[in-house]
Amino acid sequence: MPHKQPMEAKKHVKSWHGRLSAEADSATAALLASLDVDVALWKYDIAGSLAHAQMLREQALLTAADLAKIKKGLHAVEKDIAAGRIHMPIELEDIHMVIEADLVRRIGDAGRKLHTARSRNDQIALDLRLWARDAADDLSAGIVKLQKAFLSLVQAKGAAVFPSYTHLQRAQPIVLGHALLAHVEMLQRDVERLADARKRINVCPLGSGAVAGTSLPIDRARTAELLGFGQFSRNSIDATSDRDFLAELCFACSMLAVHLSRWAEDWILYSSNEFGLLELHDAFCTSSSMMPQKKNADTLELIRGKSAGCLAQLVGMLTLLKGLPLAYNRDLQDDKRFAFETVGMMKQVLAVAPGIVETVTVKQPDLAGGFLDATSLAEYLVEKNVPFRTAHGIVGKIVAQAERQNLTLAELPLDALQKHSRKIQSDVYRHLGAENVVKRYAPDGAGGAKQLAAQLRHWKRLLG
Repeated sequence: MPHKQPMEAKKHVKSWHGRLSAEADSATAALLASLDVDVALWKYDIAGSLAHAQMLREQALLTAADLAKIKKGLHAVEKDIAAGRIHMPIELEDIHMVIEADLVRRIGDAGRKLHTARSRNDQIALDLRLWARDAADDLSAGIVKLQKAFLSLVQAKGAAVFPSYTHLQRAQPIVLGHALLAHVEMLQRDVERLADARKRINVCPLGSGAVAGTSLPIDRARTAELLGFGQFSRNSIDATSDRDFLAELCFACSMLAVHLSRWAEDWILYSSNEFGLLELHDAFCTSSSMMPQKKNADTLELIRGKSAGCLAQLVGMLTLLKGLPLAYNRDLQDDKRFAFETVGMMKQVLAVAPGIVETVTVKQPDLAGGFLDATSLAEYLVEKNVPFRTAHGIVGKIVAQAERQNLTLAELPLDALQKHSRKIQSDVYRHLGAENVVKRYAPDGAGGAKQLAAQLRHWKRLLG
């Protein structure tokens, strides 16, 4: 966010200047500063300060006049930050001190009273929780939008018969919607994971002070209520140093990134000439600077690549936390660099992903190769009272014969099949061919047309 700078920066006095007699040099000031990152918290910082001031007034720790000045001043600061009119000198280090300094400049001593019964430690923890709560909600909304895009594609094209894969080799036939809804299932776990993480995010740390609380008669429940928190923290030491909620948010993003990467990998492969199952819209592809025929799935490749960044940020966050003694330590200043980057990457991906799904073209696959109906043939023999392991061996030999003759299983004549087992009768052909197989899947959750209808009903109820 650009901010207008005055011709000459004034010397800014920090709130802790009474203890220290030496100023940091420019290199140290740059190291101490986090303004380049935590400026993103300004709305949350002002919201927290307004609630804190209201609680202080209700506890008679501020006068009515003080509260009126603080509210008016904070709203003016808010307006000027939004317009890029606030000077943010690096000497003030973070957005919390920038806002406080500008408030004091505007309203004088009433602004100096705002920090009563509050430390930067619990103030920062509060701002991060407010931000993380919104981040979890925004990510969940983005995921649901992508789920709905998949659901629309399933409704339009889900009945098409497609190969499924294990070990990247053709396995059994399925309806396409079954594969698409597998991604919806993964994404639902991401939504649920974020909802669960939000419970632990939604705890108000304000009132914990620097480490041990305050002797002033504040009302922590009131502050939590004003800010929409379900509860406030029980232990002031833990509250000021806890970043589990950020690590958990980073983990939820990392799992989401892994799921999106798996989807991207599938569609990169399936849209290639070798597979030829899908065609991506031109708007989500690029070409080559040298080879004019190329249509590259670059958008999906970048989505796959973003997962690496999310995993790296998660490791960074956990590594940052692992060696910290109780309670707050300045290392935690960098927690935002990991969390903001992780959430930002996932928001960027979720803004693009639904469009890829909504515009994809589904192609008619060639189902002849790969003997997709081999398992169905083995199960046909099981129904004829042949032990499965025996049936497995019989069908393996039949497949080898069909492969030598360049035929599908359904193209083999009955007498050729009966050479391998007299149990095979003319009704076998109702079990062969991919289209027949998907009609015969029996259990709930299988890859057939009947099961797809049930899954669709579930997701329509859940997603609306």
